[in-house]
Amino acid sequence: MNTNINKQQVLADTDAALSGLTNELQSISDKQINKVPFEGSWTAAQVAQHMIICNTGFADMMHAPVIDTERPIDELIPRLKADFLNFEVKFETAPFLAPEKKDYDKDELIATLDKIRSSILDAIETTDLSKTITAFELPVYGKLTRLEAANFVMVHTQRHTHQLKNIHNSLIK
Repeated sequence: MNTNINKQQVLADTDAALSGLTNELQSISDKQINKVPFEGSWTAAQVAQHMIICNTGFADMMHAPVIDTERPIDELIPRLKADFLNFEVKFETAPFLAPEKKDYDKDELIATLDKIRSSILDAIETTDLSKTITAFELPVYGKLTRLEAANFVMVHTQRHTHQLKNIHNSLIK
């Protein structure tokens, strides 16, 4: 069982992913943030709101009840990376994670994303990442360790940062 965790690396990687999303959002003009770039797409603001919905839940989940892990603590990470960093595959968002169709304020989105980033980084820094979270099962994957939850936040955020870049490129054409 792998119990060796480089917490500083997890913090740095998570921070880079979350900051990358915010930086990409900041690079999109206020005029374009709520504009649908192509049929069937979310707006950049809706992508940000989806990340707010998802990552708020993961920040809370990191502090949820845990048990000792009875499998390799990083067992699901390769699968999470393979699934979420495969940009050829499209996922359907669960209705409760879908952003509302409305105009959003860019500065409010960025402030909220920054607050969530801080809470996730704090959770990574202050909790035992080897423990399994019992309060939530990620559909398809099951119960995650805190280390896997942090990695989910990373790869899910990287996926949507890629989506934001595509939206931004469509808007500036």
